[in-house]
Amino acid sequence: MPLLARSVLTPLHIDVRRGAVADLAAILADGRISSGGDVAVVVGPGQGAQIAELIRPSLRTADVFTVSGGTLDAADDLGGKLRARSYDAVVGIGGGKTIDVAKYAATRRGLPMVSVATSLANDGIASPVASLITDGIKGSYGVHIPIAVIVDLDFVESGPDRHNRAGIGDVISNISALADWELARQVRVEPFDGLAASLSRAGAEAVLNHPGDMADDAFVTVLAEALISSGLAMAIEGTSRPCSGGCHEIMHAIDALFPGTASHGELAGLGALFCTWLRGDLRRFREMSACLTRHGLPRLPAEVALTDDQFVEAVQFAPRTRPDRYTILEHLALSPTETRERLADYAGAIRDQLG
Repeated sequence: MPLLARSVLTPLHIDVRRGAVADLAAILADGRISSGGDVAVVVGPGQGAQIAELIRPSLRTADVFTVSGGTLDAADDLGGKLRARSYDAVVGIGGGKTIDVAKYAATRRGLPMVSVATSLANDGIASPVASLITDGIKGSYGVHIPIAVIVDLDFVESGPDRHNRAGIGDVISNISALADWELARQVRVEPFDGLAASLSRAGAEAVLNHPGDMADDAFVTVLAEALISSGLAMAIEGTSRPCSGGCHEIMHAIDALFPGTASHGELAGLGALFCTWLRGDLRRFREMSACLTRHGLPRLPAEVALTDDQFVEAVQFAPRTRPDRYTILEHLALSPTETRERLADYAGAIRDQLG
């Protein structure tokens, strides 16, 4: 993955609560974002259009663009439309795909971007990364972090429950990613940023240890803040290192080899749990496994419609998705037979937990 634009700047505005969208027009009127309301509002096929209609009376000079698919072509097409007139900012409203398209197009046009998330599926709502599909393969592109991040719990609540729960898997995968980063520091003397690591770890620990669920506003707020913290951690470090290790290598491998099996966050959580088992950290393994179980997230290949052989194939392929990254997968360099044996032991440990 290319180096991201390194930045220690936080967004001007972060708002996570019910009714947050009602203040969107006022936020956009902040002179540091838009002096006259000349913004491009980017929405997806879901709730974004509804939100755009709510704010339209206050933003009479705004243009609304609808995007779909989360592809590089869609982002390039949007970038072309943004050249039609002079905009102060881009507002992306919707789920991860819509926000990633908006982030990419805004960055290529040199415009500030406001992220209005209607789901909590992954940390893309505030990250300096856009995940876009090109030629059927999802790639990661460095972009600027949003200048403001808004999460309205009313809209999150009315979205697909499975999408929101997936964000839990993405957040707790930070624990595995940080262990991989520490391994790389020890083995390859890789630079390690303590502030970025602290932001990543704090959000993951908060979600891991919170007793609530997606029906609890307090828990959903913690989840949203953890996803935002993950984005800031990546912006501070200048790479996705604080939140992406062997867990995400496995996720990207499954996406490439067996597309459509599960979401980003679901696969990241599964990958993190398996990498934690490979690392031999049984305390963390038990904690993460219990959290995934509590929130109905997958822990076994069969739970994402993969056979054991397919999962082994993905683990073998995983290091090729991030050739520059050193994780527990590169460190152990397991053969297919060894991976299959470790997977059998892993599955046995999970069955023992269910006990």
